[in-house]
Amino acid sequence: MKDSSKLPALSLPVAFAALTMGAIAMGVSPVFVRMAETGPFASAFWRVFLAIPVLFLWAWWELRRKDKSLRLEFPSAVFWSGMFFAGDLVLWHLSILNTTMANATLMACLAPVWVIMFSSAFIGEPVGRNSYYGLALCIAGAFMLIGSSYNVDPSRIKGDLYGMVTSIFFGLYFLSVRVARRNRGSGELTLLITIVTAACLFVVAAIATLVAGQKFFPSSMQGVTSLLMLGTISHAGGQGLLSVALGSLSAVFSSLVIFIEAISGAFFGWLIFDENLTPTQIAGAIAILLGIWVARPREH
Repeated sequence: MKDSSKLPALSLPVAFAALTMGAIAMGVSPVFVRMAETGPFASAFWRVFLAIPVLFLWAWWELRRKDKSLRLEFPSAVFWSGMFFAGDLVLWHLSILNTTMANATLMACLAPVWVIMFSSAFIGEPVGRNSYYGLALCIAGAFMLIGSSYNVDPSRIKGDLYGMVTSIFFGLYFLSVRVARRNRGSGELTLLITIVTAACLFVVAAIATLVAGQKFFPSSMQGVTSLLMLGTISHAGGQGLLSVALGSLSAVFSSLVIFIEAISGAFFGWLIFDENLTPTQIAGAIAILLGIWVARPREH
């Protein structure tokens, strides 16, 4: 699929740096969610809604440099990117509510499997042999990093299945954003996707508040601050940098780099919540980094 309006690509090191920083920003999101003082679906809504002012300024600056104005248009790739991300967040929180954090995280880490399966057929990007090797190393590393806490429990099967479907939605999100970035700037695209996601999540959060009695607003300044950090750092920063990188890097490789999010989550859990890091978990983090290195794109 070729497009004459395709935007110029960044160099591989710059795109990789953006993707890595984005993964770290997304990896710290559980810290903010724990301190948000709202229901899980409300925190998901606030995450995207509070990012909109930052993303609007980014999109305005980006378009102004090109002497263009912002248009609130939502072609199919943009619309489905927003819907897939909304589905990812809803199912992720459902998984957290119905299984352990380790189980939910491990299932969600399977997103690159779906990206590799669908990349060639859905968006016309072939998958090289090194991507399969890198995927195997990253999955093995994820099991070492997170899987030591994984529990097989029939009462948690539903939550595990939610986590599995989460990974499918996140994989489809990668593919759709990769397509949408072929002719849209990262700031404009992230803003438009976020508007779609926020509208969808508002409905979900409102239903959860009215029907299930989940808390919609935080009750202290700590909660407000946590939600602001969730919106600006984890969403505007994390998803924004992911959009930047997907303008230059394949969906397959980008999905593998997102495994760094698991490393980031474990690191911040150790740093802030005093959660132990075992030698096996450290070895898992190294395996993930090795897998990313093996799958790296080569400049020609």
